[in-house]
Amino acid sequence: MAERKKAKTALGLDENLEGTLCYVLGFLTGIVFLILEKKSSFVRFHAMQSTVTFIGIFVLSAVLGFIPIIGWILLPVLYLLSLVLWLLLMYKAYVGERFKLPVVGDFAEKQV
Repeated sequence: MAERKKAKTALGLDENLEGTLCYVLGFLTGIVFLILEKKSSFVRFHAMQSTVTFIGIFVLSAVLGFIPIIGWILLPVLYLLSLVLWLLLMYKAYVGERFKLPVVGDFAEKQV
């Protein structure tokens, strides 16, 4: 996919940098950038995708934590997959790609 032109955002940062920052602290930075960024649909998309994705992972990990044995076995797998997903999403945003996750990406795109 072609690299995006590095446009400035309402906060004065490059879009790709701000898009990457949406993922740094999971849903927390996603929410922050949803509130602060009014200009860039690229950043708002990544902020919404970060928020929905990492709130979902947070809820799923809480549920798995309460399920004896099976949940406790699956929890480290979820954490590892979450780490890989987190790194992938930050990389894709940094290179300027509007990378959409299945279901969540479509939802995020409709919201922004």
